[in-house]
Amino acid sequence: MIQDNTSKPQKFNTLKEFYPYYLAEHQNSTNRALHFTGVGLAALLFVAAMLFHEVIFFALMPVSVSVFSFIGHRYFEKNKPSTFKYPLWTLIGDFALFGDLMMGKQKF
Repeated sequence: MIQDNTSKPQKFNTLKEFYPYYLAEHQNSTNRALHFTGVGLAALLFVAAMLFHEVIFFALMPVSVSVFSFIGHRYFEKNKPSTFKYPLWTLIGDFALFGDLMMGKQKF
């Protein structure tokens, strides 16, 4: 069953305020690994777009993040992605988690 987290959205002013909420929505290790994969793929697509001057790579960036995120939340975390409530904060949180996982500050 999918957890419905559609209560009234909180107001966040900084990533420092938002990140604990984000991490609470991303506790499952498989979900974290899928997010890491999607963001990593988006970064590679960005590099490919810059190197090969192909717009299609830019178009695929949000697809890569969204597909991996959807799978992670639907089948492993069993909640709705926070993207629906906080699109910009969630995007920033995705990259923050990616960096934290790369640096070993967070665990998968």
